[in-house]
Amino acid sequence: MAKKQTFADKSKGKGKDAGITVKFVKTIKTESGSYKFNERFVKIEDASKVTTLK
Repeated sequence: MAKKQTFADKSKGKGKDAGITVKFVKTIKTESGSYKFNERFVKIEDASKVTTLK
């Protein structure tokens, strides 16, 4: 039997969500005076909204 679906056809079915993914790094000062960094990836609709993240 012949294969009806190729790998290229499978990747076309996945729809990418609108927007971009940015890395959000938050700094936290600990009680001992050192800094701790929390990193996470956030999906936003427009690059101009990067400064509005919290």
